[in-house]
Order: sequence, then structure tokens, then C-alpha cells
Amino acid sequence: MFPTAVKVDALQSAVGSDLLMFLPERVLCVGIVSLLLARLLPLLDRAHLGGLALAAVAVSLYTAGAQVNGGEWSGPYFGGMLSSDAFAGLVRCFILGAALLTILLSQLTGIPDAADSADFHTLLLGGTLGMLLMASANHLLMIFIAVEMASLPGYALAGFLKGKKAGSEAALKYVVYGAGASGIMLYGISLIAGIFGTGYLPDIAAGVAQRGFDLPVLAGFSLVLVGLGFKLAAVPFHFWCPDVFEGAAAEVAGFLSVASKAAAVALTLRVLLTLHKASGGWDVPETLGLMVGVIGAITVTFGNLAAFSQTNLKRLLAYSTISHAGYMLLAVATVTTAGTSSVLFYLAAYVVMNLGAFAVVALVRNATGGESLSAFHGLVQRSPLLAVTFTIFLLSLLGLPPLAGFAGKFQVFEAVYEGARAATAAGHAPLGKLFYVLLGVGAVNTAVSAYYYLKIVRAMLLDEPTDATPIPTSLATTAYLSVLAATLFALGVMWNPLTRLAEHAAASFAIR
Repeated sequence: MFPTAVKVDALQSAVGSDLLMFLPERVLCVGIVSLLLARLLPLLDRAHLGGLALAAVAVSLYTAGAQVNGGEWSGPYFGGMLSSDAFAGLVRCFILGAALLTILLSQLTGIPDAADSADFHTLLLGGTLGMLLMASANHLLMIFIAVEMASLPGYALAGFLKGKKAGSEAALKYVVYGAGASGIMLYGISLIAGIFGTGYLPDIAAGVAQRGFDLPVLAGFSLVLVGLGFKLAAVPFHFWCPDVFEGAAAEVAGFLSVASKAAAVALTLRVLLTLHKASGGWDVPETLGLMVGVIGAITVTFGNLAAFSQTNLKRLLAYSTISHAGYMLLAVATVTTAGTSSVLFYLAAYVVMNLGAFAVVALVRNATGGESLSAFHGLVQRSPLLAVTFTIFLLSLLGLPPLAGFAGKFQVFEAVYEGARAATAAGHAPLGKLFYVLLGVGAVNTAVSAYYYLKIVRAMLLDEPTDATPIPTSLATTAYLSVLAATLFALGVMWNPLTRLAEHAAASFAIR
């Protein structure tokens, strides 16, 4: 468990290649330090530093893209604390893409202003760095460190709006719930490390394959899943999400809703798939997979039902975020290559459509000062661009063809269906029946969610505006929203390129 002289020598000899695998994170670290040092220069003391943050994220995204194909970039590094593979590379691209889109949105909306830009973007890049580490974590200690690195900047970002009481309350609630979830997760980590004498995930998986899922092992992993469930806002660890999203700026809420989800889903998949690869059989699906599936069904149902009565758009989208976490957990529960691939595709679509929805909310807030449903009445008469693109984002969240949301949900449901068939054919009829039930829950909830998504569409397209003043949109805003909407159509019509990438990433774990 402790490093020996031989292990230290091995670490030193591999540091060159390790640093290459760590290149996306290193670029972000350079960006963070540059943002902090820029304020020391008189020339940049009052300059807006969003461009510097944008450049750092863009370079990091480029380097992460080179790791998607794996090859020489693949393998554990830094003594096995992190793992570089096609799976981590693709998730890194999703997280960095979300950060890039968030920075661009903040430039359009003016939040933050020049005086606060260094602090805001330092926190944003710091949170992104933690999320990248979550996608690559291969050791229990690194899992905990990565989750905390992703969470702490998020707490500050949630309360970043100065003088806003709701923002301060949101940040405080986020901290309190986060501290509780971290404590529970740390206890689970200590329990697992104590049982197996190591924190290295492949070694733990080998130990579980020999020992089986007895009560202490199952308890330890269940407590770890509590911490990941908090990041996912899965029921019953969702309490922070609606209040935080309502109190935070829409730009921050959008970033937390997509990047945090991508990192948490990736880490959950890595833990389950590593265990399943070592044990084989049906032990993982019948224990942790079953648990994740039940939580996913409850989460998607609760998120959709709670969204019905919401009038604040950020709060409504928060419950929508909870429900979408549930959809992804349904596929995660199958612990299969197909389920993993479908979740990766779903994440790509979700980043675009959910960030687009929050972008429109932020732009309408700037123009009207309101974020409630009443501010969107007759929006098509005031700004056809905002109304049409918001409709596209909402219909994609609902899952209507030919948009990417439909393609994502279709693949998730297909993975659950195939998981049910495989379990039944292998003689695990109870598990197969559970997967069929999960499939039905997902399908019914998709239909149910039409109520609150179409409620917003109706208000924008059919209701009379309370204020007929046109809302101007700049050329940059038009380009931003149009590109996001076009991306949803492209992914909804041409599935194959992204599907092949997702299948290649899922194959990193070499499971059925």
C-alpha cells in the first residue's frame, strides 16, 4: 500500500510519459495560474480575462481530443492514480466543451464583469480541472480528491452574484449538503481500502472477484455511490439542486448541470465497469447495478413530477436535470458496453441542449430582468430567434425526432432492452424483469415530461407578451444559439460518427 524504493524509481522513470497523458489538465493549471498572475500586471488589472480563460480551455480541449483514440496515450499513469484511455478522453472533451460554451455564454451575457472576471474564470477552470480528474480517477484516494476539487469551486460559483441573498443561501446549502455527502463517501472509501488493503481500483476489483459482494464490501461501495449520487443530483441526494440552480446565475447553473453530470456519470461507470471486468458474470449487475437502476427510476420519476408545478425557469430546468440524470442511470445499471456507449452519446447531446436552454434563460433575464415563465410569454413576438432556438432545445430535452435528444434516449432505451434480453437469456429472469420495468418507467416518464416542456413552448408561441418591446440579439448571440441548435439537428440525423466514437470509448473496458 505504501511506496517502496522500486516503485519510486518506476514513478521517476515514467514521469515524462505521465506528464504527456496529463497534458489537458496541465494546460488548465497554466491557465489558472495565468489568470491569478494577470491581475499583478498594471496593463491587465482591469481587463476582462475571459479571452485568456477561453484560450486555456480551447488548447486543453485540443490536447484532450488527441487522447480519444487511445493508442500511445493509453494506460494508467502517476502510479496508477489516474488512467488515460479512450473513455476518459471522450468524457474530457465533453467537460471541456461545456466549459468552452459556458465561457462564450458569459462573454455574451456580461456575467461576470471585467472586475470579477479573473475570480470567476479561475473558479470555473478549477472546477473543470477537478471534473477532468474525476473522468480519469483510477484510485480511491484520487476519486475523493477529484470530487472535492470539482465541488469546492462550484460552491463559490453558486454564490458568485454579489448582493443576491438567494445566491448566498444557495451556496450555503450546496456546501452543507456537499460536506455531508463527502463525509459519507470518505467513510465508504476507508471501508473498502481497509478490507482490501489498497485503493487501486483494478486491485480492488480483483479482490471483489475473489471475495464476492458480502455485506461490508457492498456497504462500502454503496457509501461511495452516495457521494457520486450527490454530484449527479440523483434522488434522494438531490435536495441541493433546485435551490442552487435558482439562486445561482443561469450561466453557472448551466455549467454545473452538464459538466458536473458528465464527470459524475463517467466516474460511476468507471467504478462499475472496472469491477465488472474483473468479476465477470452477473455479480455487479445484480448488486450495484440493481441499486443504480432503482435509484435511476425513482430519480427520473421524481424529477419529472416535481417540474410540473414550477414557474421559475431555472428551478424547472433543475428538476429536468434531475430527471435526465435518472435516464442516464437506467443505462448505467446494465453495466454493458452498449449501455456505456449510449450514456456517452446521451451526454454529448445533453451538454448541447441543456446549455442552450440555460443560455436562453440568461439572455431573457438580461433583457427583461425576469426568469419566471411570465417573462417568456409571447417571446416569439419579441425575439423570434430566442423563441425558436429555445423551442428546439426543449423539444430535444423532451426527446422528439429528428433532434439529438431523441437519438440519445433511443440508444439508452435500446441498451436497457438489450440488457433485459441478455439477463433473461442467461437465466437471470428477475434481473431481466427489472430491466423491462426500468424501460417502461423511462418510456412513461418521457411522455409525462411533455407537459412541462410544452408548457414553456406554448407560453412563448401562443400567449400574448406582457411587454411588446423587441429584444435585440447581437450577431454573436445569433451565431452561438444557431450553432447549438444546428448541432442538435446534426447529431439527431447523423448518429454514426458520434456513436462510433462512443462505442470505441466504451470498448476501453473490454466487457460484453
